[in-house]
Amino acid sequence: MSDSAAFFDLDKTIIATSSTLAMGRSFYAAGMIGRRAVVKGAYARLVYHLGQADATKMDRMRDDLARAVTGWEADKVHAVIAEDLLGLIDPLIYDEAAALIESHHAAGREVVIVSSSGDEIVGPIAQLLGADRVVASRMVVEDGRYTGEVAFYAFGPHKADAMREMAASEGWDLADCYAYTDSATDLPMLEAVGHPYAVNPDRALRREAMARGWEVLSFRHPVSLRQRLGRIPVPNRPLAVGIAGAAVVAAAGWRALAHQRRAG
Repeated sequence: MSDSAAFFDLDKTIIATSSTLAMGRSFYAAGMIGRRAVVKGAYARLVYHLGQADATKMDRMRDDLARAVTGWEADKVHAVIAEDLLGLIDPLIYDEAAALIESHHAAGREVVIVSSSGDEIVGPIAQLLGADRVVASRMVVEDGRYTGEVAFYAFGPHKADAMREMAASEGWDLADCYAYTDSATDLPMLEAVGHPYAVNPDRALRREAMARGWEVLSFRHPVSLRQRLGRIPVPNRPLAVGIAGAAVVAAAGWRALAHQRRAG
């Protein structure tokens, strides 16, 4: 049992992209979305990388995505992700983040990925990285299909709530824990721990970090896990899924899917 943990945001903190948007072409190839959605998704990806997806936009995108995936078969979503995820994100892991994960493990801390993306995507990425636990968004699945209801949205203060609940369950003192993220929307996540770090921060988070004396880290070297480790890591125990459970992603860029459904 570990007495502390390191909490990592995923997109633009561990990987140099949006984990959700990276899957757009795969869902298109599987016939789940159309070409127009892929093009709009590419634009949304640019907006996301420019740091323009604030809390209001993220909430709207969450709701639009929930409507868009209503009726999707959960097994088909899992199959598409299992087929393509490694090839899509393998070259996009920040070497600096992978080194930090290794150093926290060496220090005896558990590593928890905390992401507004869903566990269908976050869980496999966490396993590739050798992380111990996941907190992610989730939607309701009934009779094998997504209902469109959002059961838990791992965003903003909800991330911090999940971290506190997990810490209480595991006996971790959050004052001894670490957190890493790129976005000002994750201020509650950073405020919850004793060792907060701003990674590739957006402008708002950079201002907060400077005002509060938080260290700012620059991750600039995406690498392939195969190249870095010589093999794809396999955890020596099953990944512990956090409070959020298994879910489809509610993340930036997928508004286009909802627009397409409404147009159709």
